[in-house]
Amino acid sequence: MSGDEACTSRALLARATAGDTAAFGTLVRMHQRPVYSLALRMLSDRHQAEDLAQEVFLQLYRSLAALESEDHLSFWLRRVTMHRAIDRLRRERKYAAMPLADAESVASDSADADPILERRLRALLEELAPAARAVIVLRYQEDLDPVEIGRTLKMPVNTVKSHLKRSLALLRERIAVPGPGAGDGSPTPPRPLPSGHRSLI
Repeated sequence: MSGDEACTSRALLARATAGDTAAFGTLVRMHQRPVYSLALRMLSDRHQAEDLAQEVFLQLYRSLAALESEDHLSFWLRRVTMHRAIDRLRRERKYAAMPLADAESVASDSADADPILERRLRALLEELAPAARAVIVLRYQEDLDPVEIGRTLKMPVNTVKSHLKRSLALLRERIAVPGPGAGDGSPTPPRPLPSGHRSLI
């Protein structure tokens, strides 16, 4: 965010806190895509993600006085979105897989991403437990480090690292593809995950 944008965001936050509904509406428009994107990655359902995003912004409206800065606002939105998504997943167990068109509406940032691999990764992500899924989403979509993930999820850093290690091992194991030896009894080598790739999911 540039200096001018930061000043504008601070001004909007101050005006919204003072009761300016138009300023609050502008804040919502500025942040609705990242909130929706996180919710969609977690819930894999467009309508559930839209519903969750509405809940997050309603909670934001009630919590404006507690926010100190634009950075605090971004952190708050990420934390609330992830915790609400985890709660939904635990409560509802599993949502139906979203149509591919919905998945592609939050497009990969990488021009050379493998679309087939991306789709398989999205499907495999849904098999992870809610907390583990949240860790993977924050690491590879939000590009947060383990300390930042721990702060967002209120989770010990060692637990974050454990989730990353176990989840990535599972994903690598599941993304096995037929190799040169397929059909002759040779073991099928796993396809490597795009290490450090933000479009992992």
